[in-house]
Amino acid sequence: MSKKFLVLCMAALMALTALAAGCGGTQKSSDEKVLKVGTNADFAPFEFQDENGKEYQGFDMDLIRAVGEEMGYKVEISNVNFDGLIPALEAGNIDVAVSGMTINDERKQKVLFSDPYYKSGLSIVVAKDNTAINKFEDLKGKKVAVQIGTTSAAEVNKIGGVEVKEFNSSADTFMELRAKGVDAVVNDRPVNDNYILKSGETNVKALPDLLTSEDYGIALSKQNGELQKKVNDALKKLHENGKYDEIFAKWFGTASK
Repeated sequence: MSKKFLVLCMAALMALTALAAGCGGTQKSSDEKVLKVGTNADFAPFEFQDENGKEYQGFDMDLIRAVGEEMGYKVEISNVNFDGLIPALEAGNIDVAVSGMTINDERKQKVLFSDPYYKSGLSIVVAKDNTAINKFEDLKGKKVAVQIGTTSAAEVNKIGGVEVKEFNSSADTFMELRAKGVDAVVNDRPVNDNYILKSGETNVKALPDLLTSEDYGIALSKQNGELQKKVNDALKKLHENGKYDEIFAKWFGTASK
């Protein structure tokens, strides 16, 4: 009887151990906390992969690693389609999403956001010889490329009278412009500026007209208020100790505003 009792106890202990492991989420062991990060790594200079397709680089990537370091977490990054980031948070597959995501009321119904960490706006890129498009109102009656699931897509659709073509990545929108499949591209201003700078493209231009003023935030599950506080505390420390300004200058060439 004592042997049978011992076997049953051991079996119960193993079951409890397995259950605890399955519920760990951000903790692999008693002394290693893991922050599972989702991003859409096709949004330079915020997130992209190196030439080997291995290392995640960009402003957001450096920032979230610094946030993780301040929190004492090991950061693990996964590449997820932009429109799949919020579902991944809701399903518990990732802990945070950082991908140049604008804080807006629609998204706030589904997820929590950190304090804003970057202010942006939407801008237009057209062919260099295009004189018909000078501001957002001029997009009426034109074909415009945007990235699916972004505020660019939502805002251009609001203009009315625009043929909107949605693509999986910002890189695809520029390819469509080069192929003359659209008259213009609308993306976040730093993405458009970075593309022109890094590609050396001389046949396109970014227009000065801006649509919207947007704050980027780190998204978290509605169930993760405690983690939200930790992330906000870490962001505050990065601003105070100068690390945020250091990361900002690395990717944008100037001090943060």
